[in-house]
Amino acid sequence: MPVEAEDGLLQLQSQALAEEEAAKARGELLTRFLKDKLAKEERSSALSLHKLTAHWRAALRGVKEKELREDVAVLSQAFARVLDCKDSVIESLVTDVEEAEAQHARALSSHLQNVDRLLQLQRGRLACLEEGFDAQLEALKAEFETERRAILEQHEQEIGYLQDVVLALEQNHVRDDHEATMNFQSARDDIKSKGLQEKQYSRLQLGGKMEGLWEQFRTAMQSYAEATEHQKIAFEGLKQKDLKSSREIEMQAKKIQKLQDLVAATKARLAAQLQENEEQNRRAREEKEAVLRQLQELKSKMNQARAKAHGSLASLTAQSNAALKALAQVVGKAERILRLAEMCRRLETEGEKVLPFYPSSLAEGELSDADRVLKEKPAEPLAQALQDYVGLERFWQRFNKARLEEQALARERAAVSHKNQQLRGLLRQYLEGLSASPKVLSKPNPLLAIKHKSSVSRACPRQHQATAPLGSPPQGDAPPGAHPRL
Repeated sequence: MPVEAEDGLLQLQSQALAEEEAAKARGELLTRFLKDKLAKEERSSALSLHKLTAHWRAALRGVKEKELREDVAVLSQAFARVLDCKDSVIESLVTDVEEAEAQHARALSSHLQNVDRLLQLQRGRLACLEEGFDAQLEALKAEFETERRAILEQHEQEIGYLQDVVLALEQNHVRDDHEATMNFQSARDDIKSKGLQEKQYSRLQLGGKMEGLWEQFRTAMQSYAEATEHQKIAFEGLKQKDLKSSREIEMQAKKIQKLQDLVAATKARLAAQLQENEEQNRRAREEKEAVLRQLQELKSKMNQARAKAHGSLASLTAQSNAALKALAQVVGKAERILRLAEMCRRLETEGEKVLPFYPSSLAEGELSDADRVLKEKPAEPLAQALQDYVGLERFWQRFNKARLEEQALARERAAVSHKNQQLRGLLRQYLEGLSASPKVLSKPNPLLAIKHKSSVSRACPRQHQATAPLGSPPQGDAPPGAHPRL
């Protein structure tokens, strides 16, 4: 019964396993089917999305095309209007350009002269900086070469010293080996001679005893030989073998002793050699450590020199960048000056355009003295600095002229304002004279005052013409054809 129960249990377990495997296979098949279906749905949805996107794009393109055509029509009309405006502006600007070209040519010549001088100054400064940099670079190269030669020489000396040490070690080894060999041979000879002497002394002592014993032995031997004649033959054979074996044993013992002595001597020599080699290795390690320390010091010095050179190069780069920034500021200032000059040219009169520089008011002798003073080499630093700005003489001339005209206009404006105040007072008195009030009649007659003031005002211009008014420029300094402007 238990066997049948176990068989039924095993059968149930096998059936359960088979059902699990079948369920698992069905699940895998269903999963694969669902995955394939999902992939097909994704492909069909992607295709539908692409088709929908294409239809939307076609519809949007049509709408966008209509909008763009309308925009193009509007823009073409606007462009035609703008083009007409631009053509009129261009025609007006062409005339302005033709007028400005002559002024630009004159300004360009002066500007090129100033730029050439500035370039010469900058080239000189850059040449000085380059000479300084080359000098520092040559000094660093020379220092590096000297240090390199010194290191190479020291390296060669140390290599020669080590070679001498190796040669000395080899010579000491050869000498010690020769001495050990000679000591071994002398010791061996002494031992041989001592052994021979002891052997002879023993032989002399035992000679007498051997003779008496030999007689007894001979008689005993005869009797014994007679008794043991048949054993004698066997004994002789064994004796020969024993002698031969004893000789061989003695020879082997001597060889073993020699080998033991040689091994002991070799061990002693090796121990001494090892101790000497350890001492030499220790000294070599110490020398190597010293050389490594020197090498580290030299590397640190080289790194310091390299860092110093890098710092100098960085400072030189910073200085060059600062110089470039300063030059950019100078260029900006020059461009600003040119823009201001262009603005000033638009405000020039015809006379100023024809004769931009008024003649000097100095006499011929004064001009020659001024030229002689300018040609002399200045001694003061400020005068030397002013020599670099001789090319701006024309600029300062026109600047002074503009300042003089400004001062003249300011004085003329003050005179006109004063005259306006006087006229306002006369007009007020005249209007008061028209009204006949007791208060007005108590004052002086305004008609007489007006007459008096008018006569004074008529005499004033003559006086001003004779005494040079404040608003007019000084004689000799005003340019020909120039007149003050309000």
